[in-house]
Amino acid sequence: MQRITRVRQVLAMASIGSLVLVSSLTAGAASTKGKYNAADAKLVPTSFKGKTLQVATDATYAPDEYIKGTTMVGFDVDLMKAISTTLGIKIVENNVIFDGIIAGIQAGKYVIGNSSFTDTKAREKQVNFVDYFQAGEGVYAKSNSTVKFTGFKSLCGLTVAVESGTVEQTDAKAAAKTCSSSKKLTIRAFATQTLANTAVLSGQASVGFVDSQIAGYIVATVPGFKLVGSAVNVAPYGVATPKTTAGEGLAVAIQAAIKTLIANGTYAAILTHWGVSSGGVTSGKITLNGAIS
Repeated sequence: MQRITRVRQVLAMASIGSLVLVSSLTAGAASTKGKYNAADAKLVPTSFKGKTLQVATDATYAPDEYIKGTTMVGFDVDLMKAISTTLGIKIVENNVIFDGIIAGIQAGKYVIGNSSFTDTKAREKQVNFVDYFQAGEGVYAKSNSTVKFTGFKSLCGLTVAVESGTVEQTDAKAAAKTCSSSKKLTIRAFATQTLANTAVLSGQASVGFVDSQIAGYIVATVPGFKLVGSAVNVAPYGVATPKTTAGEGLAVAIQAAIKTLIANGTYAAILTHWGVSSGGVTSGKITLNGAIS
């Protein structure tokens, strides 16, 4: 995982960027839809043209993806819509438990995973990734908590709430191995981020551990929470596709679309609209079979 280089930017987003989220979500933004690009569309594998592609998203991760009323909304959702418009493809977003998305892609149930996936070496063995964002990991707690977070060692002795299958769960497990027997780190994993939040608010967990911009959003929109410490472990997010010939071709097309959206300003408009500009990137990297381009 990439570390340190963007910690200050992500921390700034989590701590002050969250303060403008409410206004940015209601103010609206221009040029967030994208437009068809014939050159990018030519890259879409023939087997996917004219079909409706199934996209898997865990919609409990605001502001990236969540349900508003009966509609899935969020930064990732708007970006995927703009990608589909650019490529001239039809998509349907499916609300799926996060821990089952990669398995669903491998089983052929979904063609795209669009759910704030941290691009890790372990996951690269299972799917292709097209990177499009940078995020760190953040800690939040109840407003009256006296807990301090100065690094993973400070989690020792606490009960930490995470969403199952996330990088935070993996990193918390690694941190737990460094704790003494007299000051153990207890990890409580939940099927959704919403349940993890409830555990912290109800006192079942000392802190919540989640992607930094999500922590900022939780604190900005849910009464009773505060941010604790600074963001750590900054790493890229990636759109996932199957490790098949067609899946790799689709990843190449998605990469081209992301580059087009960055160049024409749509990408920046989407990030600004959802208050997550600090995690923006200037190009979309792609990982196919461990090779990055």
